[in-house]
Amino acid sequence: MAFQDKTLTCKECGKEFIFTAGEQEFYAEKGFENEPARCRDCRDKRRRSREGGEQRQMYKVVCADCGKETEVPFEPKNDRPVYCRDCFTKRRAQH
Repeated sequence: MAFQDKTLTCKECGKEFIFTAGEQEFYAEKGFENEPARCRDCRDKRRRSREGGEQRQMYKVVCADCGKETEVPFEPKNDRPVYCRDCFTKRRAQH
């Protein structure tokens, strides 16, 4: 099946963009059934925001191993120890 470039409209910004034949072939190979709903810029912006591009809520804690004060991106629970990055990495390497 020969693919041809298509002009689509971004649902985020409303601009038209080209869904190239090569992109369509890639989508078909991966089994994707839906065409992209966003242009490349809006897809990239959305991906960056999901990957931590936006500021995350940080919580101050004291490391259960070394006692150093640090910050973590999750709310600690009292029933589980929390470690600084160095101690966490050391513990992970031991297991």
